[in-house]
Amino acid sequence: MKVLLSILREMADIPADPDAVALALNSLGLAVEEMIVVGAPVPGVVTARILRMEKHPDAAKVTRCFVDAGDGQERHVWCGATNMKEGDIVPLATLGTTMPNGMEIARRGILGIDSEGMLCSEVELGMSDESSGLLILPNDVQLGVSPFDALGIEHDVVFDLDLTRNRADCWGHLGVARDLAAHFGVALRGPRLDIGSQGSATSLPVVIDAPDNCGSFSLSYLSNVVVGPSPRWVSARLAHLGMRSINNVVDASNLVMLELNQPNHAYDAEKVSSFRIRFAQAGETLTTLDGQERTLHVDDLLICNGESNVGVGLAGVMGDLHSEITDSTTTLALESAWFAPDPIRFAAQRHGLRSEASIRFERGVNPHGWLAGAERFVTILRETSPNATLHTGATLVQTAS
Repeated sequence: MKVLLSILREMADIPADPDAVALALNSLGLAVEEMIVVGAPVPGVVTARILRMEKHPDAAKVTRCFVDAGDGQERHVWCGATNMKEGDIVPLATLGTTMPNGMEIARRGILGIDSEGMLCSEVELGMSDESSGLLILPNDVQLGVSPFDALGIEHDVVFDLDLTRNRADCWGHLGVARDLAAHFGVALRGPRLDIGSQGSATSLPVVIDAPDNCGSFSLSYLSNVVVGPSPRWVSARLAHLGMRSINNVVDASNLVMLELNQPNHAYDAEKVSSFRIRFAQAGETLTTLDGQERTLHVDDLLICNGESNVGVGLAGVMGDLHSEITDSTTTLALESAWFAPDPIRFAAQRHGLRSEASIRFERGVNPHGWLAGAERFVTILRETSPNATLHTGATLVQTAS
């Protein structure tokens, strides 16, 4: 389980010294297996604009890029990426730079033509564990400055914790921050909440046909949503915690899960506006978000479209591909539930699909945390969708105490 020092310090006034925090975590039984510094600027890497690009007839797999780092000097760099174009601003590792992996940038030639540096991806800069090409920066970024400064990336520390089975609460930053606050004798603030003005009461219908497996199911309705990219701090934090950025809606949902140990799922309310929770039928299929069509077992719990009774999610594990958020989504049904732990664990094992959500559900989550989760979700979402509105009248169906 990975936690970020920056999030812990937002939730409680704990020390900024990562060694002091690590010592406290170990003394609390939250064993620190590894402590990783992330987001540290790489000296010698600056922002540069691609002035022009050329292909070489004898080097089909690389491109000649001519870049300007703001000093008026044109530099030639060979590049194997394909996602850039003329006019893009990208990170340039200048000659003599030592990269996070220890590689030193030296003048190297291809076909007798020197490369005066290296254009960088997020992986090469240590910003992320995966990338699909060069890091393309916003077009208004100043040239010749650190891309870390340009993007406002936090210098942070990741603690990789080895949690025992009885500390299900610490699968979210809030649980860890609570222990640390008690240890250091400081107040626990919890996450920042700023939900803005709420909309009129809107309740979405829910029917639970499997009360022993679904003890609580809540739905919060949001309107005026604009789907787009997440703010850089959100995508950076997700990357540090091992998750990739999708869009501002999905990312807000994932960050709430990681912060509060509150798995949740946002549905397009135009596609799914009522819900039924039932067991799957023999031979029934569901295409999960990873694109795999799965044949379901009669013990699998399904979240279904209440109108059609068609599955829109394998409960506690993963959503259905055909009900995912799209760029045209404007209203959301934000679901948060409590599912019996063992059946979720069995379903994840049956389908070989152990997700961040299933890991938490199989240990147990707080059935009363749904409202704080919804408020934190809209707080994050409003940074890129400022008119997003959380409505009163949320649905809460409970079948067990």
